[in-house]
Amino acid sequence: MFSLKPHQRVYGIFFVFALSMGALLSRLPDLQRSLNLTEGQLGLTLIAMSIGALCGLTFSSPLIEKYGARTTAFVTVFGASTMYAIVPWIPSAILLLPVFFIAGLFAGALEINVNLETDRHEAQLGTRIMSRAHGMWSLGFFVTAFISAGVRQAGVSVHMHTFIALVVVVIAGFFVFSKIENAPARADSHEGKMPLVAFPTIGLLPLCLIGAAPLLVEGAGIDWSAIYMRDVFDVAPFVGGLSITIFSLFMALARLFMDPVVERYSPRVVAGALLGIAAIGLVIVGFAPHPYVALFGFMLMGLGCSSVYPLAVSAAAQRTDRPASVNVASLGQMTFVVFFLGPPLLGFVAESFGIRMSYFVCVPLIIAALLVIRALSAKPTPLVTEPEPATPHG
Repeated sequence: MFSLKPHQRVYGIFFVFALSMGALLSRLPDLQRSLNLTEGQLGLTLIAMSIGALCGLTFSSPLIEKYGARTTAFVTVFGASTMYAIVPWIPSAILLLPVFFIAGLFAGALEINVNLETDRHEAQLGTRIMSRAHGMWSLGFFVTAFISAGVRQAGVSVHMHTFIALVVVVIAGFFVFSKIENAPARADSHEGKMPLVAFPTIGLLPLCLIGAAPLLVEGAGIDWSAIYMRDVFDVAPFVGGLSITIFSLFMALARLFMDPVVERYSPRVVAGALLGIAAIGLVIVGFAPHPYVALFGFMLMGLGCSSVYPLAVSAAAQRTDRPASVNVASLGQMTFVVFFLGPPLLGFVAESFGIRMSYFVCVPLIIAALLVIRALSAKPTPLVTEPEPATPHG
């Protein structure tokens, strides 16, 4: 009988959540037109999701520790997916704000849950799987973006599209989440009392910057690429949707196969190379004279920002100054919020200076991350040398 291993069920959380979130984000051009919003106004509504994510990342750590991975997965994935399905039925941007806020709240808590569980499974397995786990997120985005490109071309309504995505997520979620078990904490983890609020420490700030840079690129690639292709080149919906599809595909492929590369060449070397590739992709998109040149740029962006954030998460989770869930939450505050807050700000840049400029403004953050890249380990060694026995825990 087919069954999933414990760490594969965590992969499933990433994948299933990406299906519903990707279905909504791939339809942002249609939502923008249906609500008659400018890029800046659309960006302003998305800020509510950023605020919700910040609240979820800041306050949810004690609840996640109390209720465990399984309950948290059900609540956060199904809760956020329900909010995404509601969005197309909202008649005005003002009424969208509380819906986006609640969706962000669930997403922030989910971010802590999946990264913490992935890190604990890494300790059990004795090998890196963080990049692979995030690869399942990107793979889910690729699947939903590819489907969305055809759905948009076929003229299927956003209402029907997001509702079907919700149904798929609920069915898949019950199969994946039903047997999730809490992985044991690392043997060297901090056993101190969980604080009510998670804030980053001075030592964690370089990792926050390294994690934030690729997430800004990811937000630019996912949220604005279809609108960029439409406004700059006036392409058909299917071609415009290929921007998200290609971005997500190469991000997924890189993440799924990057863990052995990291073990061989070190987190610092890999992250530095990938950030450089992302910067090149951003410049290509900014200057692209033809839609297919832009698609090549989106491919490099997806490849370049693929595994940098997972490497920052692993480094944060392995710090021993505080409980791992607190460090992961603190990193998430500075980085995951960028994923939500960055695209709205890029929308204001696009409205004021043109959508091409919104890609150029991502480059300085990439450079800043490269300047603090020494926060990542330079040792080309596996995660651990003696894996702990993978016994199940309740």
